[in-house]
Amino acid sequence: MTVRILIADDEALLRMAFSTVLEAQPDMAPIGEAADGVQAVRLARELRPDVVLMDVRMPGTDGIEATRQVIRVSPRTRVLILTTFDLDEYAFAGLSAGASGFLPKNTGPEELLAAIRSVAAGDAVVSPRITRRLLENLRPHIPDGGSADLDERLSRLSAREREVLLQVGCGLSNTEIAATLYLAEATVKSHLGRILQKLELRDRIQAVIFAYESRLIHPA
Repeated sequence: MTVRILIADDEALLRMAFSTVLEAQPDMAPIGEAADGVQAVRLARELRPDVVLMDVRMPGTDGIEATRQVIRVSPRTRVLILTTFDLDEYAFAGLSAGASGFLPKNTGPEELLAAIRSVAAGDAVVSPRITRRLLENLRPHIPDGGSADLDERLSRLSAREREVLLQVGCGLSNTEIAATLYLAEATVKSHLGRILQKLELRDRIQAVIFAYESRLIHPA
């Protein structure tokens, strides 16, 4: 399968660099370039790419709002947020908007290509280790509901599924969750799949965000 990719960045040289790397891959095809968020949304609607490489800082409609709109107009499209820094202040907002992961702009070609393939296959590109770092750095940006009640959607989950979601929200890998809860790793994967389905979440990263936004885990 050829992964069809839309590149959204206001820097022409970066768009050209990404395109050159992608064109050299037998399983990838850059199908369009956007210089701002409005153009990215329009091209996503017209071209229905598998993956969008989305810059955060663009004139007019920025990458965060563009991500939100892209997911709305083309639900099957996956978005990779591109950031200037490894953990900048926009990462949580981008993931909350529906992105499947984030990468620093100085990511090497091999890591970029692996991330695109992973996202196209339905996975998130933020590893458990990076998830933990992300949460530590971005907790101040996560809304704190104080004494707010738990999200009613949690009632869709079994007690065991809540336990698994809690561990996912803490940034543990499937292997670590299996050891913590005394489960087989395959069982953890099954639980996670059901959690995503019941909560209508796209991937593991969205599950992490939900765990915080639902008050299952508090930012403090």
